Formats: sequence, C-alpha cells, structure tokens
Amino acid sequence: QVQLVESGGGLVQAGGSLRLSCAASGRAFSTYAMGWFRQAPGREREFVALINWRGPTYYADSVKGRFTISRDNAKNTMYLQMNSLKPDDTAVYYCAADRGGIGGTAGGEYDYWGQGTQVTVSS
Repeated sequence: QVQLVESGGGLVQAGGSLRLSCAASGRAFSTYAMGWFRQAPGREREFVALINWRGPTYYADSVKGRFTISRDNAKNTMYLQMNSLKPDDTAVYYCAADRGGIGGTAGGEYDYWGQGTQVTVSS
C-alpha cells in the first residue's frame, strides 16, 4: 500500500504563488505516474496536471502556463508550483499515483490518493 501526503496549501492573494508537495511511501515511486486533481465546493473533482514515470507532463488548459508539475524520485516527492493564482483556483488539491506509470486525466486511472490540502485564493 502506498501512502501519499500532501502539504503546502494555504491562503494566498490573487496573483500570488504556492508550492504543493506530495510525499510518497514505498520504493516504487519512480515507476509511478503522478497526478494532481482538485475539487472546489459544489463542483466535481477535476484534473490539474500529471507527470508520468519517464518525466513527460500534461496540464489542464485552465492551469497551463501558470502551474508546473515536477518530481524528485530521490526524495519520493512530487511538486506543483502554482503561480499567478486566481480565485477560481480555490479548491482542495489531491495528489494521486498510478502504478501503471502512464496516468491520465480521469481519476479512475489512479490507484492511490492523498488526503488533500486546501488552497484558498482571495481576490
């Protein structure tokens, strides 16, 4: 069983930045695809970004150019650098891991999930 723990959320003004981290347990982190999803109150969970086991990344259009996903396999940690934050980015952010190494934009493609971290962007 893989455990994922997010951190780095908080309250920030519009235009500001935050960096989220997702720490993973286990020895197979480098073989997993990792993804970030978010869920705002009253809305469905939505895909934000992914990085597959080889390193290629993919972003939702709503965050492209503002968010950057990365990973440090030596530290079993994934990151999401969020710049130029907007009030619409307010949500609980979840990290997820796919044992298959590819990932995807649907939550069902992931095997493990973290507990989430709150990001609130004030206007």
